[in-house]
Amino acid sequence: MRREAIVIGSGVGGLASAIRLAKLGFKVKVFEKNDFLGGKVHSRTFGGYRFDIGPSVFTEPHLIDELHKLVDTPTSFRYIHLKESFRYFFNDGKKAILTSGIEDVVTSFAEEFNENPKKVRKLLHRVAKNYDALYPVFITTSLHRFRHGIKPELIKAILRIPMYGLVTTMDGFVKRFLKNEKSIQIFNRFATYNGSSPFKTPGLLSIISHLELNAGIYFPVGGMVSITEGLVQTAKKLGVAFYCEDAVHEIIVENDKVVGVQSHSGKYPADLVVSNMDVHFTYERLLGERFSPNRLLNQEMSSSAVVFYWGIKKQFDTLGLHNIFFTSDYKQEFKAIFEEKTLVDDPTVYIHISSKIEKSDATEGGENWFVMVNAPINTDQNWDELVQVLRKNILRKISRILEIDIEEYIEAEYINDPVKLATVFNGKGGSIYGNSSNSKWSAFYRHPNQAPKLKNLYFAGVTVHPGGGIPLALNAAKIVERMVKEDFNFS
Repeated sequence: MRREAIVIGSGVGGLASAIRLAKLGFKVKVFEKNDFLGGKVHSRTFGGYRFDIGPSVFTEPHLIDELHKLVDTPTSFRYIHLKESFRYFFNDGKKAILTSGIEDVVTSFAEEFNENPKKVRKLLHRVAKNYDALYPVFITTSLHRFRHGIKPELIKAILRIPMYGLVTTMDGFVKRFLKNEKSIQIFNRFATYNGSSPFKTPGLLSIISHLELNAGIYFPVGGMVSITEGLVQTAKKLGVAFYCEDAVHEIIVENDKVVGVQSHSGKYPADLVVSNMDVHFTYERLLGERFSPNRLLNQEMSSSAVVFYWGIKKQFDTLGLHNIFFTSDYKQEFKAIFEEKTLVDDPTVYIHISSKIEKSDATEGGENWFVMVNAPINTDQNWDELVQVLRKNILRKISRILEIDIEEYIEAEYINDPVKLATVFNGKGGSIYGNSSNSKWSAFYRHPNQAPKLKNLYFAGVTVHPGGGIPLALNAAKIVERMVKEDFNFS
């Protein structure tokens, strides 16, 4: 009789898990509480402007290609490699356009920020070698099954321990190589890619910069939503069934073994369950405290976000696909997010404009601005008031730097805040990445890809090992696949 698997949530990690399990021969059902598939990687249109609602930076496309190649007739998923990575704007009027590739970054940092080329090159090679050493033993491997870590690459990873920056912060690690506060700020920004502070997260996580600066970023044709649309098509070709607007209310457990789920539409038995939900939500709402690994879950949460989706009836040649408007006081901004649980008056602002490439994403002569500010999780702040003040502050900031009143060009608007994010995606307090990495060993304390107290419950998503972001969620699904093969005796 064919074994059955249930996946809770249709984010990238859930879709990848469904595809891999279906390829193994499982009959797979995916339950999604929303009326759309894809989790945070989905699309909405406001006033004629199309927006990708969540992630906007795309790296490691081969991980998506891998999944499509599991079917006989691969889905047409296309992407382009971008030479330009980000455009950076500073409050003193300084502007810099970075292109990817080690030598290009070295040249830019030397010319724009008067950095020592040898030291910049050394930093870029350091993070590249650290990434390459950790990839096979940390990023694509479970830390919670001893035999997974026993491989030849482990020796290489161990020998590089002094190079990782484990005993310093990301900020401290970067300052060993760079001296200009602006170039340091550019590198420190990568801590936000897993919702953490560069002044607390370990230097080890500087490896995040490797993918964007050294390897380069990509743009999926059709926008970020084409990633999940393609994965859904591939999953359906493998027989995966999708149940939208059918929230799971309980993971059913018998004798410490998961045997199915109870959803809005009924009870469904299963040989295994994969949760693509926020790990805190999974335990607190679907399982109960008896199975909760408290030490793993009782950690500081990652940041959330406030996002303005603006349809702008004007085009700006000054801006590119990815743009950052930095604060003058980065340390205070992170202190406000993680300690004071509020927003600063001069925040760092990220603007993504997909219509720079996909012209149809905006009305003629216009641009679709995805405007994001990192924010604290919801702890009962007055978000209506905070968002209203934030909107005024960032409009003032962007208008000053671009030397034009932006507000008069906004003809469509939608706003996401931590409360809405928590409601739609079930992240605790609106947290985007689960636990933060604001301690020395936090990267090693993320929840494992299998429940420690239950049989046949697995996890794939940004709130568990190996971490946040699309590539890591895809690798979590690969780790789950290996665990399932072992647990269900696949040869």
